Amino acid sequence: MLASIPDMDTDAYSWARQRSWHRLTRLASQRKLTGAETDELVRTYRDTSAQLAKLRDHHADPEIVSGLSQLLTRARGRVLAARTRPVRELGRFFTWHFPIALYRSWPWWVATGLVFLLVATVIGVGIDQSAQWREAFGVPEGDHSWLTGPGGKFETYYTEHSNEAFATRVWTNNAWVSAIALFTGVLILPAVYAMYMNSMNLGTTGGLMADAGRLDSFFGFILPHGTLELTSLFVAGGVGLQLGWSLIDPGKRSRAVAMARQGRAAATVALGLIAVLLVCGLIEGFVTPSPLPAPVRIAIGFAAEAAFLGYVFVVGKRAAEAQDARAALADEANDGSLDGDPTRRWLGNAASSTRALR
Repeated sequence: MLASIPDMDTDAYSWARQRSWHRLTRLASQRKLTGAETDELVRTYRDTSAQLAKLRDHHADPEIVSGLSQLLTRARGRVLAARTRPVRELGRFFTWHFPIALYRSWPWWVATGLVFLLVATVIGVGIDQSAQWREAFGVPEGDHSWLTGPGGKFETYYTEHSNEAFATRVWTNNAWVSAIALFTGVLILPAVYAMYMNSMNLGTTGGLMADAGRLDSFFGFILPHGTLELTSLFVAGGVGLQLGWSLIDPGKRSRAVAMARQGRAAATVALGLIAVLLVCGLIEGFVTPSPLPAPVRIAIGFAAEAAFLGYVFVVGKRAAEAQDARAALADEANDGSLDGDPTRRWLGNAASSTRALR
C-alpha cells in the first residue's frame, strides 16, 4: 500500500513506475494483442488507475497526472475493445487459463486418481473372492445374472436409450458428480466421501463382473468412455481438495488471498470440465454401445485420454512457463527504471518536488 511508505515522495514513486506506464502505452497503441498481452493490458490498466488515484490524493505534479489520465483514456478504449470479442476470449480460455489451472494442480488430481483406483481395485478383488466382503458391502449372496449375465443390466444400461438422449443424460450426470466433488472440497470430508462412493460403486461392479467371469465385458464397456470420464472426476476431486487444503495451509499468503486464488482456479477448472465431460458423454453415448469391436472402442477411449493428458502436460506446461516468465519480467520492470522512456517527459520539473506521500 502506498500509505505504508510515507518516506517516498511522489517523484520517486512516479519514477519507479515509469517502466510499467511505458508498457501500458505500448499495449494501448498496439494494433493486435495476443491473449497474454490482453490480460497484461487489463492488469496494467487497473494498476495504473490505482496509482493515478493515489498520486491525485497526494497532489502530484499536474503534468504527471495529466499524462497518466490521457494514457488511461486510450488504454480504457483498448480494454473495452478487447473484452468485446467473446470468441477470442473463449479461445483464450481453452489455450491459456484452463490448461494452466490443470497443469498447476496435477499433483493433486493424479494423487487423487491413484488412491481412487487403489480403493476400487481392493474392493473389487475383495468382492470377487470373499463372501465376507460381499456381505460387508451389502451385496447379497445369490444369482447376480440380472447384472452380470450376457445381456444383463450392465450391458443394457448403455443401449436402453437413444444415443442422443443417453449422451445428454451422461453429460449432465457426470457434470453434477464432478461439481459435488469439486465444490465440496473446501470442506474436505464431503469431497472425500463423494470420491469414495464413486470408487466403491466402480469396485463393486467390477468385483461382481469378475465373479461372473465377465471382466472382458466390464472393461469393454467401461474403458472407452470411463478412462477420460474418471480422469475428469479425479481432476474435480483433486482441485476441490486443493481448495480445501488452501484454507488449512495457505502457505506464505493469508488465508483469504490463498482461498481467493485457489477459488478462481477451481472455477476455471469447473467451466473447462463442462467441455471435457461433453466429450465423455458423446463417447459413452455413441462409441461405448456401438457395434464396433471392443479393441477399437477402447482405442478411441485411450486416444481421448492421451489427447487430454497432452493438453495438460504440453499446452498447460508451456502456458504456465510463459505465465511465470511474464510475471518475472513484470516484477523486474516494477523494481527498476527505464532510461529514455517517453514517460520521463511527464516528470518535467517535478524532479525538484519533495512532496511526500502520507
